[in-house]
Amino acid sequence: MKLIDSAVLALLWLMPWQATSDGMVFNRISFFPVCLQLDPSCRVDNETSAEIVAASKDGMTLIYSDSPLGVVGTIDITDPYHPTPLGIIDVGGEPTSVTVVKGYAVVGVNTSPDFENPSGILHVLDYVTGEVLRTMDLGGQPDSLNTSPDDRFVAIAIENERDEDLGEGGLPQLPAGFLQVLSTESDDVEEWELTRIDLEGLEGLVEPSDPEPEFVSINEDNICVVTLQENNAIVLVDLESSEVIASFSAGTVDLYNIDLIEDEVINQDPSANLTNRPREPDGVVWIDNDYFVTADEGDWNGGTRGFTVYDKEGSIVYTSAEEMETVVTMLGHYPESRSENKGNEPENVEFGIFGDTSYLFVNSERSSLTFVYDVNVPADPVFLQALPASVSPEGSKAIPDRNLLVVATETDDRGGKVRGGVSIYMYMRSEALYPTIVSDIDDSTGNPIPFGALSGLAAAEPYDGGAGDWGRRLARRKGKQGPQNRRLAGEIPVPPPLAQDELGEESLDEHILYSIEDSYYKKNRIFVINATGHPAVITAAMRIMDSDGVFADALGEGDMKDALINDDNTVNIDPEGIAVSHKGGFWLAHEGRGTVGDGARPVESPNVLFKLSEEAVIEKVVLLPDELNEIQLRFGFEGVAEDGDYVVVAFQRAWGDEKYPRIGVYNSVSEEWKFAFYPLGQPESQNGGWVGLSDIAPLGDGHFMVLERDNQAGLDAAIKRIFVISLGDYESWDDGTTIEKHFYMDLIPEMAYFGGATLEKVEGLAVTKDGFVYVNTDNDGVEDSGEQLFGNVGWWYPYY
Repeated sequence: MKLIDSAVLALLWLMPWQATSDGMVFNRISFFPVCLQLDPSCRVDNETSAEIVAASKDGMTLIYSDSPLGVVGTIDITDPYHPTPLGIIDVGGEPTSVTVVKGYAVVGVNTSPDFENPSGILHVLDYVTGEVLRTMDLGGQPDSLNTSPDDRFVAIAIENERDEDLGEGGLPQLPAGFLQVLSTESDDVEEWELTRIDLEGLEGLVEPSDPEPEFVSINEDNICVVTLQENNAIVLVDLESSEVIASFSAGTVDLYNIDLIEDEVINQDPSANLTNRPREPDGVVWIDNDYFVTADEGDWNGGTRGFTVYDKEGSIVYTSAEEMETVVTMLGHYPESRSENKGNEPENVEFGIFGDTSYLFVNSERSSLTFVYDVNVPADPVFLQALPASVSPEGSKAIPDRNLLVVATETDDRGGKVRGGVSIYMYMRSEALYPTIVSDIDDSTGNPIPFGALSGLAAAEPYDGGAGDWGRRLARRKGKQGPQNRRLAGEIPVPPPLAQDELGEESLDEHILYSIEDSYYKKNRIFVINATGHPAVITAAMRIMDSDGVFADALGEGDMKDALINDDNTVNIDPEGIAVSHKGGFWLAHEGRGTVGDGARPVESPNVLFKLSEEAVIEKVVLLPDELNEIQLRFGFEGVAEDGDYVVVAFQRAWGDEKYPRIGVYNSVSEEWKFAFYPLGQPESQNGGWVGLSDIAPLGDGHFMVLERDNQAGLDAAIKRIFVISLGDYESWDDGTTIEKHFYMDLIPEMAYFGGATLEKVEGLAVTKDGFVYVNTDNDGVEDSGEQLFGNVGWWYPYY
């Protein structure tokens, strides 16, 4: 059995958020949703996409293919911090790829009526005026395009793709694919000529009668490398002579320490492995004249969750094996729902020289990250960063002359809170803004602690009404009371980064927080977070256990018990809120499943307040009064906080005919409930939706911070706000009172600092003993982008 060397893991743990030796990193500075081409505020439901992206010679204009809309779009990036739409060009079919040659855009367009009759055309466009200057018949269905460095050739992969639903979806499925080469030596586009190069009958193919070219890349010697994904093969073509000079198998890889089961638990078992797995490469790029790199996505029988470096003779000089799986797990981006398929699924690769460093960029489609590697030594790539890349990154383009990298993302679903677009990154001297939270190594497995779908948040030492040393210092500096703001990414005010061994146990506790994973996963866990530096680090995880049968006894026998409690006493609940108890252990808020009277979403569990031990063992189960359970809405418990003997829970939305959601107060001594109503804001989004509570954090003496959010993202997002409320002494108000709230902070400007779209689910809120306000977002288990933000957004000084 192969295990990742501990020294290698330690290096991976250090690298993702550190600058290179010269202090240079890539940071995202903007995101352009391509729906802006249709409406200045993206008030459209049309599916749009950015799949492949190219750049003008001066790097001021981006040209991208939009397959769902059937257009090519252009973007002005003269100011890369504020990209603007230039318009779209109808291409009369499905654009599969775009490249730029001699100042023109060349676009491959799929016009196939069906799989058996593939067809396609090649447009030469003036991308400034939108004029189609020339159209050529390609004789088949195109896939990728690439321009030679000297602007003399454009290679076009004619895939003639297989029908995956025909029989078992395998090869052969004729007609076969081939390579078209456009000669662009003349300055007159009318003189450009196509040359067909057949690829049938070559060595190294799984099915030599049916090559299906996928991606192409051309080096300075005008040698074109072509990937044949389903055939698990690679072909080299000399464009000067139009001859195939080599063909060979892409080979196989052995993978270890990976998750192979989609069971809603991330389990990278050291005994789990895949042997002799075909690479089935997708994207490809030359990194100099002698070496090229493939993204080993897989499509038919393979996929090896990484990338490979080859020399021009076809010898493998490096394979990443399971390294990318390890990194995405460490960053909370592991796609559990793809465990039985192709894991993080490397889709495409790009190369660029910035300064004195040769950089490789690998797009991971399912984890929605772009990996950055130093490939100065092709046989020894060094992982440097992982960049957040919206959802399903496909194409990318390095623009070294402007210190820019652009990545196109193809998934677009307004209802799913995702818009396709282009992310722009700047090469700069800085710290890496992303990730904001990572995990440490689990000593029991030798792998990173897997995490995702973080929900509620709690401070190990909650705010107690004092300011603490840092708070007092800031109060003097600011010279006024009220909320003091800072960026999530690390601007003042923030405690200086401290190594754990530099802190005493008491001091360290002030920088420890707890979070939980929600119902996206089974066998739920509590996470321990060390927030002393950037990024924060998950140092431990505890399974929530019903070891003493307390929860089982409360449920009784039946389907509910079978669904919520596993044979090993772990639980499958929906933890949405966590609080530290002054009596030791935790309070945990489980959001009930289902709505009374809704046949489509029947009640599967009630809302439950749990008391847990310090080891996360269930000690007590608290249910709501029957009259409330009888009107249960699926938007239930969403946060919990403790203030002395009182435990306060926030309901996400109003139940039944009630106008506002409830704030529930549970007296842990008398074991009685009392309820107030919270004056929730109304939707302000251009897309409607709803507004709900997400978490609640104690401030002492009956005061709390409350997190409000809408269920919208991107340009549709309007409400991600923190308010302050007071419940006084809990006895001076009547049951059913509507309390008052006071605005504290708008989080949308804070999230904008990271250059991406506004995330929907701001789920966690905590205030530490020193008054630092922390929030985190829920990445839905990487079903969407996987991007998650964690950090200190401000400093609390009481003004009530």
